[in-house]
Amino acid sequence: MSVKRRGYHLEGLMALLLFGVFAVCLLIVLLTGADSYQRLTRRDRASDNRRVCVQYLTTRVRQADAAGGVSAGEFGGGDALLLTQDIGGTQYVTRIYVSGGYLMELFSAADSEMSPEDGEKLMAAQALSASLSEGLLELSVTPEDGRPVELTLSLRSGEGGGT
Repeated sequence: MSVKRRGYHLEGLMALLLFGVFAVCLLIVLLTGADSYQRLTRRDRASDNRRVCVQYLTTRVRQADAAGGVSAGEFGGGDALLLTQDIGGTQYVTRIYVSGGYLMELFSAADSEMSPEDGEKLMAAQALSASLSEGLLELSVTPEDGRPVELTLSLRSGEGGGT
């Protein structure tokens, strides 16, 4: 009778050991899948941020593309994209610049004294450079992933406001 009981214990132990191996394999597969998912999500988020940044800048430039409406300048110690418009006889300027780790936008009267902190945060970014030459606006934005996005736009209205 003791031999029979011993066999049952051995069978139970083998089943438990087999279950343990199965559980460890399942855990390894789940952890590997979760790591892959995180990497894909990070890559997709960075790609989306880059695409949104390009689309935003292109749309804002196209909206302001009128004689003297688009220019490159400085604001807050760095390069800025300056979009000028006349509303009711008053000149207004939209400044797009990088400050405090964000791409920022600030809309104000052209003659008002504003600081970079007054703008609205658009998205995380490290740097912005802007230049305008012979009707070509060249923008370079470095989003949070550190890979610069370069954009060259031909202004339909001509030279724009200046460099």
